[in-house]
Amino acid sequence: MTTATWFILIGSLLLVVGFTFSYLKSVPATSAIVYLLIGFVVGPMGFDLFHFNPLEESALLELLTEIAVLISLYCAGVKMPAPVTLKRWRIPLQLAVVSMALTVGLVTLFGYYWLALPLGAAVLLGAVVAPTDPVLATEVQVRHADDTDELRFALTCEAGMNDGSAFPFVMLGLGLLGLHDLGDAGWRWLAVDVLWASGAGVGIGILAGVGVGWLVNKIRTRFVDTAFLESFLGLGLIAFAYGISLLVDAWGFLAVFSAAVALRHTELKLAGLKQGYSVPVETPLEGEPQATAHEHVSESSLEFNEHLERLAEIVLVLLIGGSLYWDSWSWRAVGFAAFVFLVARPISVHLGVLGSRAPMRMRHLVGWFGVRGIGSLYYLMYAIQHGLPEDVALELIHLILVVVALSILVHGVSVKPTIARFWRSRTPRE
Repeated sequence: MTTATWFILIGSLLLVVGFTFSYLKSVPATSAIVYLLIGFVVGPMGFDLFHFNPLEESALLELLTEIAVLISLYCAGVKMPAPVTLKRWRIPLQLAVVSMALTVGLVTLFGYYWLALPLGAAVLLGAVVAPTDPVLATEVQVRHADDTDELRFALTCEAGMNDGSAFPFVMLGLGLLGLHDLGDAGWRWLAVDVLWASGAGVGIGILAGVGVGWLVNKIRTRFVDTAFLESFLGLGLIAFAYGISLLVDAWGFLAVFSAAVALRHTELKLAGLKQGYSVPVETPLEGEPQATAHEHVSESSLEFNEHLERLAEIVLVLLIGGSLYWDSWSWRAVGFAAFVFLVARPISVHLGVLGSRAPMRMRHLVGWFGVRGIGSLYYLMYAIQHGLPEDVALELIHLILVVVALSILVHGVSVKPTIARFWRSRTPRE
């Protein structure tokens, strides 16, 4: 495809999405399905107008997916309700840590014994597909910071945290393949990749978010008429927290999500508010709570970043569709996707939330809506850029692309009717 053709294609997609936004919200499908199908049509499965090769373009795809995930993590973080309490965050923490580790373990066993992958590649495969996706899971995420639905909160918070907590397992897989130093008996991996990188990432994010929130409040209090370019402040916070994390070998995804949560929490605390909003900003689905609005950086920067998130989604999902051939849909790949969706995810969720008071219906839905997407592509491209052998890289690309494409299709078709039914069937006790 020529440059002109690409501009026409992307421009047409943006126009279609802009004109049909309200219609797409009313049909039982997500916009990502539209982008994927268009990718199928113009890619090797259709008219073969273009073919995107993830292996050859791994550096570009790593950068694009990295930016998309960072923006999405910020959007998820600023929608988290305040205050942050262990009681409220217990289930998401169990999902992001325990359930994700169980998923890695189950996929590792499947990859090693069923797919006949080397142990390091099997661990890496588990780490890549374990985290749920904050980019493609917008339909099951909280709609605003006053959304009190426990299901949406659990899925959103889980996606925000496990995109960072998956990194130690990625490094473990690379280490078992001889591409990363794990230390004697894994001590370096445990001390640096798990404890230091995770703790430092969260700490950097909290300090950055609190600092920006405090500074904005201080300036507005002293200079009443001061105006800010909130969208730039939001992007600046993302870049600053992520950059500092990279500098000290901390997990930047955890830093960005933590910074966004801390920013909103700090702004509400300084304003003396509990939840933030005062006028409706979106018409909710039947049974959902109303959203209200307040002038804070965390809120006013959200709309701009959500638009960037949608733009990234269009480009990346289109590339996924253009990466697949008809013979990509092998029984090996489809069977692996079925194992992830129907076995690994449900089992890990039910075991991971043991001891919590989550209703069984909610556990079933969380077990189903483990959307895989852009985050998985980022981890895979990250591994390729760190020297993953070509034969292993090609095998993992084959498996991951099919998992992501099927996740877009099956989760996208089921999300709206399932969530609507969940709201209608809820009892006051749940």
